[in-house]
Amino acid sequence: MDGSRRPFPPGSYPVVVVGSGPGALQMSYSLRRHGIDHAVISADSAPGGMFRKWPVFQRLLSWTKPHAPDGPGSRRYLRFDWNSLLADEAQLSSLQAKHMDGTSHFPSRAEMEANLAGFAEVADIAIRYDCEWQSTARIDDGGPDRFALTTSDGEYRCRVAVFAVGVAEPWSPRIPGIEHAHHYAEVGPAEDYAGRRVFIIGKRNSAFELASGLMQWASAITLASPSPAKLSVVTKSLAGVRARYVQPFEDNVIGGGCAIVSAAIDGIARTEGEFKVTLRAADGSTWRVAADDVINATGFVAPLRDLPDIGVNVFGQSRLPALSHWWESAGVAGIYFAGTITQAAPSLGKYGVPHNSGAVHGFRFNAVLLARHIAEKEFGKASASIPIGSDELVKVLLADIGESPELWHQHGFLSRSFALRDGKMHDIGYSPLTAFLDDEKQDGLSLALERDGSGDIFPVIYTRIGGATREEQLERLTPDGVASHGHEQTLAGVLRDF
Repeated sequence: MDGSRRPFPPGSYPVVVVGSGPGALQMSYSLRRHGIDHAVISADSAPGGMFRKWPVFQRLLSWTKPHAPDGPGSRRYLRFDWNSLLADEAQLSSLQAKHMDGTSHFPSRAEMEANLAGFAEVADIAIRYDCEWQSTARIDDGGPDRFALTTSDGEYRCRVAVFAVGVAEPWSPRIPGIEHAHHYAEVGPAEDYAGRRVFIIGKRNSAFELASGLMQWASAITLASPSPAKLSVVTKSLAGVRARYVQPFEDNVIGGGCAIVSAAIDGIARTEGEFKVTLRAADGSTWRVAADDVINATGFVAPLRDLPDIGVNVFGQSRLPALSHWWESAGVAGIYFAGTITQAAPSLGKYGVPHNSGAVHGFRFNAVLLARHIAEKEFGKASASIPIGSDELVKVLLADIGESPELWHQHGFLSRSFALRDGKMHDIGYSPLTAFLDDEKQDGLSLALERDGSGDIFPVIYTRIGGATREEQLERLTPDGVASHGHEQTLAGVLRDF
């Protein structure tokens, strides 16, 4: 493309969004809805982010059901469509199903990429591709710009920077001989492993994806890591190995050629024509496993480049940034994160069930709320505060219990909140639950849907009256998720306290 025709040349912009995956696309669309001028830059040559390359075996873990209780385009349908981005226009809603061939309700990687590319095209989201973000510096010259982003095309200055760069930089543990292994990101065609003994480091979804995809090719497969593998059907949440990957477990039990081992990897040695992997059990005993290939499926880190050098604090193996409730760096005001990195945001952590911000079905809602927050906090574009009567409020809460995809996909993390002002309740929309709970000066109420690890889903009402906060768990929902008369009575009783 002629350089003069590429959008967003280097210069100063109110907001710069880095990335072109689903988080960046949703962010750009949502910022535009609030009238916030911004530039989007990406090192990639087309939209899609990680879905332009992964998963290795080309089938996603997140589903889109073309035939659901409610049809495409409705809010309730989004409970069954985990992959479409969010939009107000009918032609942009529920796009994923339109790109699926019907062979599975789990889209292929190519179908997901087509979904994202279609969204970018129909929504007319402008992106400067092949523009690599390289470094970041703070600006303190008294002007409106706070950051300078050096890129392969030149310098971008902005008041607000939003990084939607994924958690996509391969990470390897410090194991002697790890250089002999190849990472998940470097796995070749399945037929390359025909008749070979494959040793996989790791026991999370990526490791079991590889094991499942290689079972018909490899002569033997071993998966190993210190901690036991957890199954999602046992944790009754998305924490754990997903049900699609249970075949290696069955083979492990019946001796079908796949071994699942809980042991530390002490070292990898290359000998004549094969690898020797030394394992150490919890009791201190050691043994060796012979392999023709060693694959490192230990995950990825967030590619933050030099952001930690300017004050963006990071934590954990994945080097995620420490974030506020509103996905802003806890160390550097004006730097925000979108997409899968928003999994780093704080939550109540009740029952040990994580929120779903690491996946599209969760973080797409985060992006919508983040755009609203940036418009309000950084650019003074306050959202309307709508007064609502008690009877209407009960109806809204009952509808949210049964229909709200924000609450259904982000259990215990996002909530529908109402503020008490001048004796009247005002609808302030969806927000992170922790943001409502930490605002001790504002009386009101907030509705969330939560899980306790039993598999059941139940609404919880959090109220604050006179600065005192309490919570009330409502009766558990039926399998179809429809609010009951009991819910209505409880909600009416809660409102009488105000």
